[in-house]
Amino acid sequence: MRNLLCGAVAAMALSAMVGAAHAQGCAPVPVGTIEYDQTRPLTLERAVARAGHAAPEVMTAALEARAASADADQAGRWLNPSISVETENFAGTGGLEGFEAYETTLALEQTFRLGGKRRLSERAARAEAALASAECDLQRLEAQRLAGELFLDLQAAIQMADVADASAKLAEEFASVVERRVDAGAAAPPELSRARAEAASLKAAADAARGEAEARALALASVWGSAEVDFVLPEPETSGLGIDTAEPDSVPGTHPRLQAAQAGADARAAATDRARAGAWPDVTVSAGVRRFEDTGDSAFLAGVSLPLPVFDRNQDATRAARIRTEGAQLNARAVEARLRAEQASLAAQVRAAKSRLQRLEGEALPLAEDAYASAAEGYRVGKFDLTATLDARRSLIEIRAKVIDARLALQTQTLRLRALIGAAPFEGEIQ
Repeated sequence: MRNLLCGAVAAMALSAMVGAAHAQGCAPVPVGTIEYDQTRPLTLERAVARAGHAAPEVMTAALEARAASADADQAGRWLNPSISVETENFAGTGGLEGFEAYETTLALEQTFRLGGKRRLSERAARAEAALASAECDLQRLEAQRLAGELFLDLQAAIQMADVADASAKLAEEFASVVERRVDAGAAAPPELSRARAEAASLKAAADAARGEAEARALALASVWGSAEVDFVLPEPETSGLGIDTAEPDSVPGTHPRLQAAQAGADARAAATDRARAGAWPDVTVSAGVRRFEDTGDSAFLAGVSLPLPVFDRNQDATRAARIRTEGAQLNARAVEARLRAEQASLAAQVRAAKSRLQRLEGEALPLAEDAYASAAEGYRVGKFDLTATLDARRSLIEIRAKVIDARLALQTQTLRLRALIGAAPFEGEIQ
């Protein structure tokens, strides 16, 4: 199965990943391409980095953060002045008949937002942009963690396929032993049929395992938006990630989930200040010139208009914004507490998974291997029956599968803990 997928990828050489917009973190989205070496087997670090750069959700969130920054620039701009031209006292009756006595007024108006509305609106928009950037960082971490977990799933599926192939080969070898005993008259013919049936069943299981590995590879490729497997399959590595469990009080304040919660609280606080400034009315200043056609004279004019805050001082909007700020602050504290609890839980799961793997690898697997070897040799010399031998082999296959499952559990929980505390491969940009 690995040869099949690698052969499909080999023709692609070095391809460029994505086109116009690429999200490097959640900074302004640069224009360009990022190339990935497809001649070497995929590693966990490259899978995580690729997801962080090219996942469609990350790129979309990065563009949204860029748009929020543009909104903040817009919020800080002054209001445009307005110009008006007005003609009156024409086409009337009597002395105002025709256009002999009409008046023309040219005026320029400018509205000034009092109470620091422009500054506060820009600050609130900057806070929203910071929130969008924090949410993009969170989206990137989620995509990276998903890619990491799918990579480990793929690696485990490859290991399981290798174990299935080895088990099928072992069954074929044992069927040959049974056949020799049947030919020698030391075993009944039904035993050979039973051994061959077991071998065929294990071959079918190997086929299913290879299909499962291919499906996991496609799922991983889809994280960065690829519809096909565009990488060389990883090696069936059996070692863990080698991380020491961290103490619960070491949750960093830079976790994207906490940053997003704090940015949300800051945005709500800025919105409250902006709403409070809404109590100040905006003043409009006008100046212009008027010409009297009947005399040919001109005169300047000036004016000031100011709404009277009698019925509406924006007090309800201010109260609503203040309530939302309190809710956002409460959420930020809750997120921090949950992160600490999640870290403590993951650390405990890592310790338990490590203990389980050590016991399976150090005790159960060697004993199962010895038991099958003894049973197979005993059957060959006529000391044990076929059922005992087949049971010993099933137990060996089952324990090998449990070892792979335990290793996957340890690596997955370790990966999640690394993502939580910002350890490699989640500690920064990986090229």
